[in-house]
Amino acid sequence: MNKSNGKVLIAAPVHQLLIDGLAEAGYYCVSAPGINQAAAPALLADCVGVITSTRLQLDKELLDAAPFLKWIGRMGSGMEVIDVGYAVSKGIRCFGSPEGNCNAVGEHALGMLLSLIRRIVVSNEEVKDNVWLRDENRGIELEGKTIGIIGFGHTGRSFARKLSGFDMQILAYDKYDKSFAVNYVEKCDTLERIYKEADIISFHVPLQPDTKHYFNNEFVGQMSKPFILINTSRGQVVDTLSLYDGIKSNKIIGACLDVFETEPISAMTEAKRKKLEELIQLPQLVVTPHIAGYTHEALSKMSLALLKKAVLG
Repeated sequence: MNKSNGKVLIAAPVHQLLIDGLAEAGYYCVSAPGINQAAAPALLADCVGVITSTRLQLDKELLDAAPFLKWIGRMGSGMEVIDVGYAVSKGIRCFGSPEGNCNAVGEHALGMLLSLIRRIVVSNEEVKDNVWLRDENRGIELEGKTIGIIGFGHTGRSFARKLSGFDMQILAYDKYDKSFAVNYVEKCDTLERIYKEADIISFHVPLQPDTKHYFNNEFVGQMSKPFILINTSRGQVVDTLSLYDGIKSNKIIGACLDVFETEPISAMTEAKRKKLEELIQLPQLVVTPHIAGYTHEALSKMSLALLKKAVLG
């Protein structure tokens, strides 16, 4: 330790404004965005703070290797990479930055949805191959459709704001926040209306024990109408095999996926990987490599959000 507020490990890609701001606040920053789990204990041994993303698991073992740690900042919203309960028991503050990338995720979800229903991705590739098909690429409109947004935190609300201009019925359910009031959103206390009325389902939930495989065969079976699935939250929220079965049975008529049950896809079990790879080739799917919240603007917004929380407490 020196005369500063202490050492901070930057274990994630961040905007320079975060590093500069911490330095101005009296912290000594060490950048190691490519760090792995094995190297982390030695670097964290004398740290008072750490900025992380998905590269490190701040589990009990790693937290015990950091006796001076006072706070953990997460670039993004997924706190599942931190044993928050154990950290708090040791007096360590834990905070994320979901307000920093929620706009990016909302825009991305809307972009994927429009690309799917207006067949933009498919027809783009066809035209590049000198194939000109109009009737086959006749799309559908969002106007008059019903969407069920599951999880109404920062990203769910951001997506809803963007949909509010499309003359849709927007239903929202949040297990932990049943008091929200947004004039263009109909709050649901249970999932029953969403099961009955939704043409589109969009997940915006964290990964925790009660959301793992939230979307499964039972969920699909509850849906009254064929529907489109959007997942820009966490890959393990959606059971890959249930998605496969739903697509093959035409219960699911399309899917927009930015996240996958195991990432990268090549690391999946062979059975799930084969089924997902089969699905990805279908025109009913639009997929991206976990980039929904990964814009240039989001990097600076998340960095600024973490800076404020680290410095101001």
